[in-house]
Amino acid sequence: MALDPELASRLKRDADGLFVAVAQERGTGQVLMVAWMDDIALDRTLRTRKATYWSRSRGAHWVKGETSGHTQFVHSVRLDCDGDTVLLEVDQTGAACHTGAHTCFDADALLTPEA
Repeated sequence: MALDPELASRLKRDADGLFVAVAQERGTGQVLMVAWMDDIALDRTLRTRKATYWSRSRGAHWVKGETSGHTQFVHSVRLDCDGDTVLLEVDQTGAACHTGAHTCFDADALLTPEA
């Protein structure tokens, strides 16, 4: 199958045909990870509810958790106002980050809330 033409026309892609995908945990609102998608990855995600991304380093599609078991079940997908980013609301099973952390944003706090 192919991505709906109306949706495809609204997407703004980089020179490689990619756009940003942000995975946010349903319930907590915590940002888990940022990845890349292309039209095929988005279409597969919308059809299967399994988060599918494009790996720039491997040059291939990958389904989150396909090998690790750390899956993302997608509840909703939203397109931002500029059409260059999608927001996936997911149920995360296991770690979202390749380091084994629940989120990719646990490592370095560059600015923290004032007390």
